[in-house]
Amino acid sequence: MQQVGAKGFANAQLVDPRQLPIPLSDLSRRARINFGHAWVLHRKIIVRAVAAGVVLFGVVGAYEAREAITAGAIAVSNMAQGEFARAGFGIAKINITGQVLTSEATILKALALEAGTSTLNFDADAALERIELIPSIKSATVRKIYPGELVVSVEEKVPMARWRIGDATYLVDENGGPVARDDGSFRELPLVVGEGAADDAMIMIRTLDRYPALTADLAALSRIGDRRWDLIFYSGLRVQLPESGVAQALNQLDMYQATGQLLDRDVNVIDMRVPGMVSLKLGDLANRAIADAAKAAKTKKPAAPVDADYETPAERAAEAKPQ
Repeated sequence: MQQVGAKGFANAQLVDPRQLPIPLSDLSRRARINFGHAWVLHRKIIVRAVAAGVVLFGVVGAYEAREAITAGAIAVSNMAQGEFARAGFGIAKINITGQVLTSEATILKALALEAGTSTLNFDADAALERIELIPSIKSATVRKIYPGELVVSVEEKVPMARWRIGDATYLVDENGGPVARDDGSFRELPLVVGEGAADDAMIMIRTLDRYPALTADLAALSRIGDRRWDLIFYSGLRVQLPESGVAQALNQLDMYQATGQLLDRDVNVIDMRVPGMVSLKLGDLANRAIADAAKAAKTKKPAAPVDADYETPAERAAEAKPQ
């Protein structure tokens, strides 16, 4: 350490240290030093944070510009469609085959064609999926024939019965699924009525097929409480079947019809809901006939008693004749 002599203090002045200025530090240099330390210690975290920020910025930007991007894509697609159509690839002919229950308008709606749609950009697979969602369609094919034709072939479900629920009547398939509204063209199909009737219809219909004598004048099958069936005949007769033991009840009813033509009699209701018992609700004509028979039985005069010792004149004459 160098010593300062008396001459060094010759020009010295008294100074208050608190009045001395504080020099500014180099902030940029300090920041670089701090960043260097952070980079060495936390490089992976910094890289991930920066990448996440970039992705977030991109997502936000795309979201803000989504309408413009969508509009641009649609405009480009429409322009391409129009160019393809003007080049001779516009769909000018549609050939639909196999439809009976399904209207052409329903199939055309499922195709979702627009003005200027071309065979090059038409999505046949998506159209096929929409067509097969139609309730009456079992399967279908959609083919593009270039330059401008579509060929649609459909196979429809087979209606097995008519189902009336409320004021509407539907055609149903073998699984009980509605196929189409009944327009009156399938009157030969069995009619089932009531909530839940379509689900169990085919089981009952196939069971009744074994009894032609019972179905000759049968108008409908009515589902009662989704538990049991009533047979309704055109004559107005109603046969109430049990919840269980339906086959036994039908066998019994078929026997009554074969031996006594029960279904042809003046009967309004045949109640077979209790196994082993049959009760009848008679019609007016049958009730009058029974009442008249009972009245006649009451007013008929009893026959005169016959005397065992009584002899007719011929018998007395024969006895009096000499032997």
